[in-house]
Amino acid sequence: MESIRAYRFRVYPDARRQREIDEQIELARFLYNKLLERAKEEYLKDRNLQITKSTFNRFMKEIVKGNAELNRLYSQALQNVFVRLQRAYQNFFRRVREKRSGKKTNVGFPRFKKYGRYSSITYPQFGFSIESKTKRHNRIDVLRVSKIGTMRMEMHREIVGKTLTLTIKRDGDEYYAIVSASSESTAQKIENANPVGIDLGLMNRENIMGNFAVLSDGAKIKKPDFAKMQEKRISHWQKVVARRHKGSRRREKARERLHDAWRKVNRQNDDFAKKTANDLVRSGHTSFAVEALHIQNMLKNHRLARSINGAAWNRFIQVLSYKAEDAGMRIIPVDPRDTTRMCSACGAVRAIPLGERTYSCAVCGLRVDRDINAARNILHRSTAGHAGIQARGDPASLHPETDAKAGPSKREHTFGPGNPGLKGSPGL
Repeated sequence: MESIRAYRFRVYPDARRQREIDEQIELARFLYNKLLERAKEEYLKDRNLQITKSTFNRFMKEIVKGNAELNRLYSQALQNVFVRLQRAYQNFFRRVREKRSGKKTNVGFPRFKKYGRYSSITYPQFGFSIESKTKRHNRIDVLRVSKIGTMRMEMHREIVGKTLTLTIKRDGDEYYAIVSASSESTAQKIENANPVGIDLGLMNRENIMGNFAVLSDGAKIKKPDFAKMQEKRISHWQKVVARRHKGSRRREKARERLHDAWRKVNRQNDDFAKKTANDLVRSGHTSFAVEALHIQNMLKNHRLARSINGAAWNRFIQVLSYKAEDAGMRIIPVDPRDTTRMCSACGAVRAIPLGERTYSCAVCGLRVDRDINAARNILHRSTAGHAGIQARGDPASLHPETDAKAGPSKREHTFGPGNPGLKGSPGL
């Protein structure tokens, strides 16, 4: 089976190449906005019009003909701009169809890209090469890009497979080369003999660490609240940016410092996701059942939106998915409805307030931590109908360490960089 993987490498362009990259990104942003302007005019004339690839091509030729500066963009990078906009339009019409069919979704017409919101250019096929040189017994990797030039690249791992595309991305004052490559997957599928359910939770904003996830076998994964750890620094630079005049050089420098603070939070979340996913893949489990959460809808709850963003659930599930796939394992999404309210032993449903951390069933007498109960329900839904895998039934035979006891399970493990000595309040 063919698999496509992206490799992200830091590149170090000199001042001249940096200016060239920045100017080309701005030219691509200008072309994107001009194409969107033309497409919007056509859409307002006829709201049933489906703008095709040939229509976008015609618009682009007209815009390039009237703006000679756009010829500085490499032809392949220029073509990729309208591919991005065409994809945005296809997603727009898909959301329109979903809304007409009764699905609750925001349609969201494609938006114009303001300064700073368009940060990359892509070379889909040609126009780049990677070379390695040896200088004084040291290997030096060099990236050559058409119409930009040569720059040193920190190639910390080998690219496996056939190189497909190159994206040059600007992240604050840093630059990256993202190379996608296709290769044949050699991972052997593992028999699903030891599945586990994962209930994702939130950290309490009053504590620096809380339960990020709880497994159906009782293990708990703690995660530091990285955003809260950087809260003072972020707040300081937000105030500085707000005080300085728009368009000034000093305001731009303050924006860069604010970006650095948030970049550190994102990198910490990314590092935590990768280390935790590695620990789970090596833990002996053969598949992972997770809730298919609609996180964008959950963010409408303004009391929890900040904590949900800080938890970075999507990134964790994404990382766990590709690491599990590489190991021959599966990620099984399940319907999250009533996983907290349902008894994992008998299936009875009862309302349980957010502050109640122990699930007590009046029907079968089960008493268990609410997060463990939810994780078991997630596991039950993923394994329903599979022979030889435990299903909802006798609580005493399934979970003897917690069922029919007076309190929740005390079994607790910590994966990744969490500290088991710090006790945060349980997640949602």
